[in-house]
Amino acid sequence: MSENNTVIRSMHDLGLAAWFGGNLMGAVGLNAAAAGAKDPVERLTLSSVGWAKWAPVQLAALAVHGIGGVGLIVANRGRLGVQQGARTNTAVKLTLTVAALVASFWSASVGKKMAEHANEGAEGTTEPSANASATLAAAQRQQKILQWTVPALTGVLLVMGAQQGEQQRSQAGILDKARR
Repeated sequence: MSENNTVIRSMHDLGLAAWFGGNLMGAVGLNAAAAGAKDPVERLTLSSVGWAKWAPVQLAALAVHGIGGVGLIVANRGRLGVQQGARTNTAVKLTLTVAALVASFWSASVGKKMAEHANEGAEGTTEPSANASATLAAAQRQQKILQWTVPALTGVLLVMGAQQGEQQRSQAGILDKARR
């Protein structure tokens, strides 16, 4: 098998970068901008519209990242069989990826509830108004945490991907010396 995995590595990294970056921008930019709307109903409506526009791109990013991740595991199965650090990194990354997926879909579900109750208005995108229903207030409290959970988890995955690249590079150097 070729040692050049540019396509699958790019799929893995670009999918993860879009997943991370889109969620970070949503929390920092979109939700903050929507929270600044003068009309309390517009606050949730604008945020919900923005996240709905992002959803298909995020789903594509998740699929591309997943395909790339599986491709990298298959391409590196020999190295994973002998390099303990690579196996550990891969297992931790897989666990964190599942956690990030759960958080992403949970956030989407909570966001849908917020959109359904947008007519109640809000103090901010993740801050309920005094007269918010229990359903909306609970969804906003959850979203306040989830909007930062996804970028935190995917950010750690980005760092771990860089670590895997270094592990692969060091393994390649060892193999090159052994071939000489």
